[in-house]
Formats: sequence, structure tokens, C-alpha cells
Amino acid sequence: MFTRRDLLKSAAATGALAATSGLAMPAIAKGAAIKLGYVSPQTGPLAAFAEADKFIIDGFLAATKAAGLNYEVVVKDSQSNPNRAAEVTKSLIVDDEVNAVLVASTPETTNPVATTCEAEEVPCISTMAPWQPWFIGQQANPGDPNSWKPFNSAFHFFWGLEDVIAVYTNMWSQVATNKKVGGMFPNDGDGNAWGDKQVGFPPVLDKLGYSLNDPGRYQNLTDDFSAQINTLKSGQCEIVTGVMIPPDFTTFWNQAQQQGFKPKVASIGKAILFPQAVEALGKNGHNLSSEVWWSASHPFKSSLTGESSKDLAMGFTKATNRPWTQPIGFVHALFEVAADVMKRADPTDSKAVIAAIAATKLDTIVGKVAWDGANVPPFAAKNIAKTPLVGGQWRLKDGGGYDLVIVDNRTAPNIPTGGKMEAIV
Repeated sequence: MFTRRDLLKSAAATGALAATSGLAMPAIAKGAAIKLGYVSPQTGPLAAFAEADKFIIDGFLAATKAAGLNYEVVVKDSQSNPNRAAEVTKSLIVDDEVNAVLVASTPETTNPVATTCEAEEVPCISTMAPWQPWFIGQQANPGDPNSWKPFNSAFHFFWGLEDVIAVYTNMWSQVATNKKVGGMFPNDGDGNAWGDKQVGFPPVLDKLGYSLNDPGRYQNLTDDFSAQINTLKSGQCEIVTGVMIPPDFTTFWNQAQQQGFKPKVASIGKAILFPQAVEALGKNGHNLSSEVWWSASHPFKSSLTGESSKDLAMGFTKATNRPWTQPIGFVHALFEVAADVMKRADPTDSKAVIAAIAATKLDTIVGKVAWDGANVPPFAAKNIAKTPLVGGQWRLKDGGGYDLVIVDNRTAPNIPTGGKMEAIV
């Protein structure tokens, strides 16, 4: 059965470019570029995830050009909208005839892109979404594990809910609390997964002796969280957790302060991954905590450029005059993996590219990426590669601004800590 992509694709050409600097290029038409499609939320409420995209892509193109390789990256903006993400992916496949699609940043972007690529039998590499909402969220019947099936064309690398739950509870154990937790879970892919009674926070927290007060799902871009705040106040919650988009957490946290709700711990996914999101809170961002996927102190280096994590982070700051952010590492790793795959397969042969992705064993700027089934349930082993995760806390600096300090590394001891967890109040 031929896909639209197969019908549009010209016959695979012969010829080869010489291997250069360890980045060998396989057989491809002389002068033809390897064309990568890339989808991320350049605009909209998730735009902070894509802040470093241009920096990373410019660096990737410079590195591959210096190695004598010919790459083209076609960038598409999902506008933080799942429908738009699917539309631009179809355009990449049908109009741009890319050799593979790369995608990053939350299930609202990664899932529709991966689903579209799977339907068109186009190689897809995805990152920056916990694996459960990525894998389970794309199943025809996500509520029935017996019906779940692996994907043939789409592959994902990141951590899972089991990792972020372990990181959060490890951090919380460093602070004396009443173990009453308030959960802020939106009605989206992440929120529904994090709050799920089978695979999310509830069963693990219950096992560890925490009581979860879940006010229920709210819609993204809500402007009044008074009902949720009152529920958490009446429940005497000394810990707040959740997975909120940046503008929603800013609204929630400012309203919580105004209404006298001041928990000892607030560990929030997604919203406070970024320095600018914490800075927007003024002094009220001090000692907020979150998961840390990647940092300037992570002990890894790029397979593409040889840069250390610190080198890459400082390079971004020098180029943009802005503090480094966590997505920098994962977007860079996404292009590392793509380059490694394309040197091992004919880019014009989708099946060969898919096989090369599945066989990947690469040490990247975010750690090892290998679809080898390690630490992943059997039903997802083919499509998921796990990366390490630790916990961090934002500390207000004397001169202004914030530092992200890693305060717990029990889930990844090779990543150094810089301090201990502190209570907010």
C-alpha cells in the first residue's frame, strides 16, 4: 500500500557524499539536501518551549555544513494548537516532501504530529512530553490497555510520569509537611495523564501516605482560580502540584497569594520550567520547584559538536543575552539523533530510516538515547527511550533574577546537586 508521500517521492537516487568529521552521509543524489521537518509551538501559550529553536537549528546547520553535509530544516509553527500541528505536518509530508519529521514540546504538539506521521508511514522522532500522554494518548482506546499497540513510524524520547512522581516526592520528603497535596490538573493531554487514577499521581501518592485533593479539571487559559484555591485552602494542603501552562500558573499563584493561600511546597510541571515565567512572579517565585530535564550542570556532551552542557547553555546566553532554558538540551538532542540516524540510512528510504531510528544507541547532550526497552513497559518498549530526571528549586538571587538549583538527584545520582530542598514559607 502506497502513502501519498510514496507517490510524491522521486525515485531514490544513487551517489554519495564523502564521510566527514564522523558524520557520514549515505547514498543520496549529488547536491540534494537531507530535508528535515520540524514542528514546535513558536507562538501561543506554549511558545516558551520553542524559545531556543532558532539558536539550535542555526547551530545544527552550521555544524553539518562544516562537516560537508547538506541539510535543510523546514520549520513549522503549531501555534500551540493540536489541529494546527496536524495540518502543518501534512504540509511537511505532502508539500515539502521531508525525509523525516522532528517534533517537540508537550502532547498538544507531539501527539498530532506523531499520529499524522504514523498514518503516512513517515519517520518521526519526538521529545518533550512524558511518555504516557504521548503513547497512551494516541491509542484508539486509551482506557483499555489490552487494545494498545506499538507504532511503526513514530519514536519518542523523554522521561515518564513514574519519574516525575519519584522526583517530586523525593523533594517533598526533605520538607516537613502534613502530606496533604493539592492537584492542579488541566483538561489537556498532560493534565489528564498526571491526574489519572491508574497511571498518574493518585495511586503513587496514596501508597506513599500522601492525600491528594483534586479540585477537578479546569480549562487552559482560565482567568479565575478562586474555586480551586478555596478547595485547597479548606483541604489544608501544604503541598501543591500540577502541570500548568505558564500563563495559568502565573494567574493561579498571584491569586493564591492575594487570597492568603501559601503552601510550604509548590512543585509544578511545565509552567515554571522557564526563568521568565518565574521572574514574572517577582519575589513570589522564590523556592518554587519543578522537575529538571536538563541543565548547564548535566554531565553530558553533544555527539554532534562535542560541546558540554555548560558550553551549550552559555552559548545560548551569549547569543541571545537570555538565561538558558531546559528545552535547549532536548531540542539539540533531537537534531543529534536525526543526524546520527541519517548517517546510518538512505534518507530517501523511509523504512531504512525507521529501522535506523529503532537501532539508535547514542550518547547525547541529555544522556543516552536508545530504543532498547530499558525501564519501559513491554507494550511501549518499541517506541519509548527514557532519559534521566532530577528535581530543582528556583532561588532568588541577591542581584535579581533566579537560579535553578538541583536539590534532589536520587533518580539520577550522576547528575550533581547544588543544594537542599527548602520550604517556601
